[in-house]
Amino acid sequence: MCKDTGNTQIPDTEWYRSPVSRRQFAAGGGALALAACTGMGTNGDTAAGAGGLAENTVIVDTPDGDADAVFIHPANGAHPAVVFWPDIAGVRDANRMMARRVAAEGYAVLLVNPYYRDVAGEQFADFASFRAGGGFDKVGPWRDKLSSQAVMRDATALVGWLDGQQAVDTARGIGSEGYCMGGPFTVYTASAVPGRVKAAASFHGGGLVREDEQSPHKLLTGTPDTSYLFAIAQDDDADAPENKTILRGAADAANVRAEVDVYAGDHGWTVPDSPAYDRAAAERAYAAKMALYGSAL
Repeated sequence: MCKDTGNTQIPDTEWYRSPVSRRQFAAGGGALALAACTGMGTNGDTAAGAGGLAENTVIVDTPDGDADAVFIHPANGAHPAVVFWPDIAGVRDANRMMARRVAAEGYAVLLVNPYYRDVAGEQFADFASFRAGGGFDKVGPWRDKLSSQAVMRDATALVGWLDGQQAVDTARGIGSEGYCMGGPFTVYTASAVPGRVKAAASFHGGGLVREDEQSPHKLLTGTPDTSYLFAIAQDDDADAPENKTILRGAADAANVRAEVDVYAGDHGWTVPDSPAYDRAAAERAYAAKMALYGSAL
C-alpha cells in the first residue's frame, strides 16, 4: 500500500510503512482473509443469479495504448458498472476476489491494470511477493507515469468502453473504487467523466489532499453529480489529522454528497493480502461502499 504524507505530499508520489513477511502474513491468517473476501453480499445471497459470473481479460484502447483489464459481471442481464483501481501492487488474486464479490452483488466490474503502459497482466502473486521481489523499486518508473491527467485519459476511455458492453446498463450511473494508490484515481475518474460517474469510493487513499491544483479535494467542485466515500485509515489520520477536515470542507463547498470517515484499521486494512488487513473494519468499509452504490447508481 502507499503512504500519504498530507498537504505537503509531492504529487503522484507514494510512501509505504513496513509490512510483515510472507511467512508472517500466512501465519496471521492471510489465506483465510482471502477466502472470506469471496463471500457474497451481507445477506448471504448473490445478485448474480443462476447464471453465475462471467470473467474475461479484455483490452481497452486508450490514448496512451492498450490497457488490459479483468471484466467481471453477472452472466445474464445488464448492470451498473464499476471501475476498480488496485493498490500499488497491481492486479492479483486479492483484488480479483474483491471485484468478484462486488460483481456478485449485481455490478459489472472492470479491474484495471494501471501499469499497462509498461507491462501487461499480473506482476506479483500477492503483496508479500511484491515486497519480497523489490516491488517498490520495480513499479516506481511505471507509477511515475500515472499523473492525474494520465489517469483521467484512462478513465475516459474505460468508461467509454464500459458503455459499449451488453453487460452494462447505461441508464444507471458508473461507480469507481480505489485502494491506496488507487484512492485518488476514483476522484480523477469522476472528474474525467462527471456526468457519467455517480459514485466514487476511496479506501486508505494516498494524496487526496495536496497543494497542487490537481489535488483530488480541489476537483470535487467539478463533479456535482457524484457521491463520495472517503474511508481513511486510522494511522493516516494520525499522521495528517487535518486532511479529513479539508476533505469535508471541500465536499461541502462543492455541494457534493460525501461520507468522510476514519476507520479502526491501519493503512491497507481493506485489502485481504495486506499485512494490515482487518476483517471487521474491512467488512464495515465494504458495507459503506455497497450502500453508496445502492443509493447513487
